[in-house]
Amino acid sequence: MVEWVARLPKKPREKCFEWIGRLKTFGHELHRPYADFLRDGIYELRVRFHRANYRMLHFFYGNTVVVLTRGLVKEREVPDKEIHRAIELKSRFEADPESHTFQWEP
Repeated sequence: MVEWVARLPKKPREKCFEWIGRLKTFGHELHRPYADFLRDGIYELRVRFHRANYRMLHFFYGNTVVVLTRGLVKEREVPDKEIHRAIELKSRFEADPESHTFQWEP
């Protein structure tokens, strides 16, 4: 996920990192239009920059930890295959959190 954001052009990258920081601060309290529940424990962080919609799929582990799983640019809906991939990553993480942990500070 960090690599995906790092590859974005400068301005959208900065805005995505800003919103990741807000997600870290507000967690479950961040709602539409900035974040939304998709299904099966998967949420999306929604960042709009000009006409592009950047989406970062994530889930919560416990009450305070946010785990970012996927990043994509979309127009309307998050594709089912991306949600399924996030669900798969969530299952892997929950099976062995220690080996899938990356500490990130913006």
